[in-house]
Amino acid sequence: MHKFIAMVGTNSDESTNRKLLQYMQSHYADQAEIELMEIKGLPIFNKPENHEIPAQAQAMADKIEQADGVIISTPEYDHSAPAALLNALEWLSFHIQPFVDKPVMIIGASYGALGTSRAQAHLRQVLDSPELRARIMPSSEFMLGHSLQAFDDQGNLTDQQKATKLDGLFKDFQVVVEITKKLKNANATTYEEVREMDWEKL
Repeated sequence: MHKFIAMVGTNSDESTNRKLLQYMQSHYADQAEIELMEIKGLPIFNKPENHEIPAQAQAMADKIEQADGVIISTPEYDHSAPAALLNALEWLSFHIQPFVDKPVMIIGASYGALGTSRAQAHLRQVLDSPELRARIMPSSEFMLGHSLQAFDDQGNLTDQQKATKLDGLFKDFQVVVEITKKLKNANATTYEEVREMDWEKL
């Protein structure tokens, strides 16, 4: 059984993105072990000269490295991913490299009708950056619009079509995870490139 980290892409206490990940955690309990990861409490990234990593960020990195994959659920603020999520990824790419060749599935929930298409596109760009080098699941957008009305009292999705689509995407993600295990021929070199990367010396 796969083990996944499900990153709540917001520091909001009341977020439908957390609800979406909690739904997946419960709904797919017979398929995979899903552990929620909060990004609340991280200090603002300030590129410390001593390269000191906050204990919370290091603990997050350790769990990501041990997981088979990561699911990130992001809201959309001003056509982008939230600053808190980007801040977390800054720490998780600062002299630690947990995302190198790590399979990542991106999903998102928002109050409006359009879902999180722009935020997901931006997040893909960030995760594909030279500092992170994640293996992002292709052609897999799951956008939950009108998310305040999307769950029943038991936390289940009320739109069966949306639920069925997420079922399919989650199965596809597990296939991506297995395929990614076979795409590790350059992993050691890629890891070293990321570890030694310093934009100031380029």
